[in-house]
Amino acid sequence: MSNEKTAVFPDVEPGLNPLRPNAIRDDQRLQERTPLAITDRYAKYAGKAPDGGPKAWSVIVAPTLTTFCTLGYVNSTWGIFQDYYERVLLLDESPSTIAWIGSVQLAFPFLPGLITGRLFDLGHFKIPYFTACCGLIVCTFLTAECKQYWQFFLAQGLFTGLFSGIIYVLGISVVSHWFSKKKGMALGIVSVGSALGGTLFPIVGQNLIPLVGFKWTIRTFGFIMLIALGVANLTIDRRLPPVNVQGGLLNLSAFRNPAYTIYCISGIACFLGLYTALTYLPVSASAVGVSTNFSFYLVAIANAASGFGRLSAGLLADQIGPINVMIPFTGLAGILTFAWPYASSQGELIAISLIYGFASGTYVSLFVAPPMAMGDVGDVGRRTGMFMTIAALGTLAGPPISGAINARTGGFKDPGFYAGGSLSCCFLVTVAFALCSSFLFISGGTSTPSVTFC
Repeated sequence: MSNEKTAVFPDVEPGLNPLRPNAIRDDQRLQERTPLAITDRYAKYAGKAPDGGPKAWSVIVAPTLTTFCTLGYVNSTWGIFQDYYERVLLLDESPSTIAWIGSVQLAFPFLPGLITGRLFDLGHFKIPYFTACCGLIVCTFLTAECKQYWQFFLAQGLFTGLFSGIIYVLGISVVSHWFSKKKGMALGIVSVGSALGGTLFPIVGQNLIPLVGFKWTIRTFGFIMLIALGVANLTIDRRLPPVNVQGGLLNLSAFRNPAYTIYCISGIACFLGLYTALTYLPVSASAVGVSTNFSFYLVAIANAASGFGRLSAGLLADQIGPINVMIPFTGLAGILTFAWPYASSQGELIAISLIYGFASGTYVSLFVAPPMAMGDVGDVGRRTGMFMTIAALGTLAGPPISGAINARTGGFKDPGFYAGGSLSCCFLVTVAFALCSSFLFISGGTSTPSVTFC
């Protein structure tokens, strides 16, 4: 018998056969090589994911603060910038042109996932994370100094989105290292950070702009990020050794699983319409006579409700599966998007914001859980990153399309139909994904039992 040490590899999703060292599932057909010296450094946390404990929960603080400063600021706060730029700073630009700043900013938290996910798997983690955090903070302070459209596009749109995307993917990837059976709850807690940011930043902006002006309001955002991301850098950590998965940036074998391909299509459809209501809520509220001072708060209300939706979704997902939670609430978000343009009073808009925020929060909370479960945890960064990059195509195009429709029609009914239709398509494709996953598992067509996430 050999006395040679073997590396203890990470746990896999419930229901899957554990992998042998230096092995990977048949449906991926990839080779992994992990040097023993590197593996020994992670021996303290080898074995199954702890699903709790002081270390695991302290690590979760980091991705929570990461989503607070990325999705919470970038995705959830753009509505107040869209309204302010249209009315004050960029009067000569059309709503669709202005929306491109937010659209690029919205897309990039997901678009770099292909590269950053691969870096995570290879172990290039803390230095890229720290560098991107510094870049995000610098770009936030630079936004305060912008005066022309191209300056806003570069500082707030392109580079803020790019740095947000790097730290978001790296931050969210550590969840699968520390949580398995309670992954849904962990993802729910992490995504609450986005809701907190989406609530705090609009309220701070609404109250500070009249008092100290636009520049010092943005600088205040920068100081908030400085503190939050400083704590995140101190607490973030990975549990498992890096894995040199052959195949480069792409794991094309993942697309041999029809369920994965269908789920990527559903992600594009969802993000084509998900952020239209949040982007144009303040503008549409002002158009029906709601005071400008209050219209800003609609985004904060939607994000506060989203926080409850995200946490509830995470808790439910561990009991009945994330897809079973996502499907009905995605359908509800589509219905609310159709209804939003017909809201003509402050009370109706508050109701739309509350229900839409709760429903959309469930999707944002859990949308990375299925691709995480469709393969080995050693390849989770690349597999999840591919999905996020593909889904980002919808985020990139969605708000400008809505802005162009609004500019041509002069109202919000047609943008509502467009965005609601996109979410309805996502609902139908996600149902097809669930059916395909269940069929493949029952028929033995894949080695990834879909029941772990459906």
